[in-house]
Amino acid sequence: MAVTKSLSIFLFVAVICAAAAQAAQFNVTNNCNFTVWAAAVPGGGARLNPNETWSIEVANGTTGGRIWGRTNCTFDDAGRGECLTGDCGGVLVCNNTHGTPPNTLVEFGVNQYSNLDFYDISLVDGFNLPIQLNPTFNCSSVKCAANIIGECPTELQVPGGCNNPCTVFNTTEYCCTSGASGCGPTDYSKFFKERCPDAYSYPMDDATSTFTCMGGSDYRVVFCP
Repeated sequence: MAVTKSLSIFLFVAVICAAAAQAAQFNVTNNCNFTVWAAAVPGGGARLNPNETWSIEVANGTTGGRIWGRTNCTFDDAGRGECLTGDCGGVLVCNNTHGTPPNTLVEFGVNQYSNLDFYDISLVDGFNLPIQLNPTFNCSSVKCAANIIGECPTELQVPGGCNNPCTVFNTTEYCCTSGASGCGPTDYSKFFKERCPDAYSYPMDDATSTFTCMGGSDYRVVFCP
């Protein structure tokens, strides 16, 4: 009887450990001195007052993951409303809906090719909040904390953020709609890149903007690092 019970406990622990190994944990912390409404796909959304943290688990094999912050939001008791920046379809809990530009993005894929996680910070959709991503493993930390809103070119300025040129001008040059061969840096992408050299500044800015870490790492995302 004791052997059977011990075996059951062992199998229970093994199942729990195996389940944990199938997901990466992202701890999202608001270090700003104002409220931020965190958003994640997959994951949903949550209101974060200063110094609060929201944790989400992301399954291995997830591609196209995004985390961002929303600002100046108003939601009713049913979780419906709107945000000045980063709004995701007028709901508190984002449901596979990306944020409305401008919004500073953390992008990731968990346990991809060769058991690697891929991650980056992207300003392709513009900028609304300083952000940092730290792996728990000994891998590169990435950050964008420059005064981009204060230095934003006049034509990209919008309430609460600095917009991206594709949204503002909607041209092939800025939206890269002609594919990789016709997509290169512009004066606007250089503005973002000079201030946040680790971040994507235009859609084909892969060489200096994509980072990897061995699968199994967890991550900390910080608004206003």
